[in-house]
Amino acid sequence: MPPATQPQTIAAANLFGCAGIKHGFFTRHGGTSAGTYASLNCGLGSGDDRIHVIENRARAARHFDLAPERLVSVYQIHSPNVVVVEKPWTAEDAPRADAMVTDQSGIMLGILAADCAPVLFADAEKRVIGACHAGWRGALGGVAEATVAAMERLGAARERIVAAVGPCIAQASYEVSDDFAPPFLQQDKDNARFFAPGQRAGKLQFDLPGYLLQRLTLLGLASAEATGQDTQSNEADFFSFRRTTLRGEKDYGRLLSAIALTG
Repeated sequence: MPPATQPQTIAAANLFGCAGIKHGFFTRHGGTSAGTYASLNCGLGSGDDRIHVIENRARAARHFDLAPERLVSVYQIHSPNVVVVEKPWTAEDAPRADAMVTDQSGIMLGILAADCAPVLFADAEKRVIGACHAGWRGALGGVAEATVAAMERLGAARERIVAAVGPCIAQASYEVSDDFAPPFLQQDKDNARFFAPGQRAGKLQFDLPGYLLQRLTLLGLASAEATGQDTQSNEADFFSFRRTTLRGEKDYGRLLSAIALTG
């Protein structure tokens, strides 16, 4: 089968039913980049040819029926920092944060990831949306909770908010050292359930999407679900920092996940 010439997205069932909202977890297909970055690499911070990345981001925006400049992303730093988006900014002006919220139509909130978890949020009734980047540091530090709190300040209600965790590294692929677990266990001893014995001595397997879903559930949202794909094991569809690291490669592409209010 020939490579896709248009971007392809994965939808979350709970967000798919939200009127007036578009969302999508983009795969690596349908872009212009080559080699390590083939093909829909949307990461301006990667070593890819900037011309290709800009075109890839433009294709993603057009997939949402928006102009390229309506796609905004932040300079991600593995933090719980959230920004309110009132109008688009340029890549050079991107704030240092890991989450965005807005109540403005026609702004595409874009999260970049390559094993970390993208999480998309929506209160369709109040027309408030959010998106966050949750690696283990951000998840532990409360980036999901901070995103919901910022949405509430715009008028959303958590009992109406639906959230979806997109493609990310799965437990079977996420080997960590046994000294990784203590901060999670100090937070809540029941977090032990998100760790399984590793295949090697001194190693564990961490369930990042399961941990995030638990934290989202405790917030009392209308619903929280995960799309369930493993970015590390599925090279055909996803970029992966872990896979690149294991191979000793120098760089990797970044996947885009996005949400926007329409109308």
